[in-house]
Amino acid sequence: MLRTRVITAIVLLAVLVPVTLFAPIGAFGALIGFVVVFAAWEWGRLLKLNGAGPVAYALVAGVALLFSTFLGIKSTPLYQMAAIFWVLAGPYALLRKPTLAAHTWRAFLLFAGIVVLLACWHAVVDARTRGVAFVLSLLLVVWLADIGAYFAGKALGRHKLAPSISPGKTWEGAVGGWLAVIVIGALAAATGFYAPTVFTAFVEHLGWDRSFVALSVLVAFSVVGDLFESLLKRQAGVKDSSGLLPGHGGVLDRIDALLPVLPIALLMLG
Repeated sequence: MLRTRVITAIVLLAVLVPVTLFAPIGAFGALIGFVVVFAAWEWGRLLKLNGAGPVAYALVAGVALLFSTFLGIKSTPLYQMAAIFWVLAGPYALLRKPTLAAHTWRAFLLFAGIVVLLACWHAVVDARTRGVAFVLSLLLVVWLADIGAYFAGKALGRHKLAPSISPGKTWEGAVGGWLAVIVIGALAAATGFYAPTVFTAFVEHLGWDRSFVALSVLVAFSVVGDLFESLLKRQAGVKDSSGLLPGHGGVLDRIDALLPVLPIALLMLG
């Protein structure tokens, strides 16, 4: 299992790193577009679309993405709609746990999935137009939150964050992830390391005090995105969103925390 996981990671890095660092925006956008289409297929599967339903859903997402590019890379309306979804529907789902048997909720998620995935594509490509260091630093927010949460949770975790959704997550882990982001973000902003980054951009646009709040918001919504996908998987009765990435699960398993963070971050930066 570990060998498979490592091989898959190497292959993914061999594709993603050169494209992110050196490819023109068009090629980068095309690669992220493929990721979004596969994520849409998984979203359809988690919502228990029958037969060719997930494939049809992925095709709809692909066509919608293609048409959305004619409106430009930066798409504030999409960022706003995605942010509203995560601010309102995210906590509602985690607290109330509506089931897919509720047809109105399921229909809403089918529509919302297209919006969320399109906003993710526009946000990450928008971030890439601001520089390689900028997009990587934005991804780093989620990675740091995840890594910090893992080690803090392993060492100090006592109080479960959402036991009925993701038993392994703890409040101590969440705080550890938040601290990792705040410390590294403060250092990056203070030193201007590889500026412009999302850290320097926050300080420039918001000042130090509101940047602290902004990063805290992003960490909180990285947890919301992770838990939201875990809830969908539990209701769908599956461990992973798919088996597309051997040893790692599916695409959504890798980008769940990014889905809310990307559009919300770009929205806060204007």
